[in-house]
Amino acid sequence: MNSPDQAANSPDHPPQRLADIVGTVIALLTLTLPLWAIAHYSSNKVKVLQQISYPLPIQRE
Repeated sequence: MNSPDQAANSPDHPPQRLADIVGTVIALLTLTLPLWAIAHYSSNKVKVLQQISYPLPIQRE
């Protein structure tokens, strides 16, 4: 015989499915967001500083 308490404790599938979807979205963001940030901030806009070389005076003894 089923008591009314068992019907109230039936497994809820929608919250678990929602948790699966949220977990998948978090996992995808964790994998793609760092790659996007690296690609975005390491574009050709970064100026490369060139070293300037100066000729040294030669001392003769």
